[in-house]
Amino acid sequence: MNIVTGSDHAGFDLKHSLVEFLEGQGHTVNDKGTLAKERCDYPDYAAAVARAVMAGEADLGILVCGTGIGMAMSANKIAGIRAAVVSDVFSARATREHNDANVLCLGERVVGVGLAQDIVSAFVGAQFEGGRHQGRIDKMMALEG
Repeated sequence: MNIVTGSDHAGFDLKHSLVEFLEGQGHTVNDKGTLAKERCDYPDYAAAVARAVMAGEADLGILVCGTGIGMAMSANKIAGIRAAVVSDVFSARATREHNDANVLCLGERVVGVGLAQDIVSAFVGAQFEGGRHQGRIDKMMALEG
């Protein structure tokens, strides 16, 4: 699977470990940055990842900041993105199966590396179930205008 990643300075270390984890699982990863720990602004990286997903450059996106919240709020401004902040494995699977989420947002200050790897595995391994969920997704996407 092709996955695009991004983080700000507060999510740099977790993102780096997740890139290595994903590549070790055989996924292709395109890291949009940040590439250093210097202070930077999360909306820039959220937009880069979200736009890459919408352009078809990646199947899914993964964003990391301190809490994941700012990344999700920013990514969700890009039409077609369904970004979810997740801090447990059940929610990671459910947001793909029920909400057709295409971007996962994590907080480095919220989850540790081991849990983050489990969350990413659940997110990447799950698929949208469609069916009864599709109508809700259609209504959600219609809210974009």
